[in-house]
Amino acid sequence: MITVDINGASARQLLGDIVEHLADGRPLFQRIAGALAAETEANFEAQGRPHWVPLAAATIAARKKRDKGGSLLSILVDRGTLASSISSEYGPDYALIGAGGAARAYAAIHQFDGTIDRAAHSTKVRLRTDARGQLMRQGTSGSAKGRAQFAAKDHKRARETWAPVDAYQITIPARPYLPFTGSSVGATLQPEAERAILDVLERFLLGPQP
Repeated sequence: MITVDINGASARQLLGDIVEHLADGRPLFQRIAGALAAETEANFEAQGRPHWVPLAAATIAARKKRDKGGSLLSILVDRGTLASSISSEYGPDYALIGAGGAARAYAAIHQFDGTIDRAAHSTKVRLRTDARGQLMRQGTSGSAKGRAQFAAKDHKRARETWAPVDAYQITIPARPYLPFTGSSVGATLQPEAERAILDVLERFLLGPQP
């Protein structure tokens, strides 16, 4: 659970005054939860506010190869798992917005940043062979000298083998998609989200309009 502070004194004071005189805060916090959900959707549409760190060149290349050039290449939107995991909740004195479900394993690291340590391991690879079963090489000079050619899944002449992969790290930059910024212990609402909540509070005070 992460508690988010409202930066603006006016919104914070107005919220406190309203809640103090409410017998049941659910109608108000339902609207606030809806506003938070809308601001989260706006973050995805705008690719961050401010704009998120661009995708790494290796990520772009991998997506294009996987999707045969058809990937949208939208930051944080590849298969849509993270965006579809967003949910909101409310009660008599709170409003929540969060991500999880199928995206639970990586939802937090995209919001706050972090480093993933990958242990050394082996991976199965398919290498091209000639008619005699000998490995085909990428070239005879330079960096390609002696390197085997990788084979596609449907390539008929291929040899499967295990190749070692050294330990490595993956650094994920913060790309706040939920409507707050900062660490998990010092988060503050995005300016756009705070304005949206202030608008909810003002409309709530006015009541139903004819």
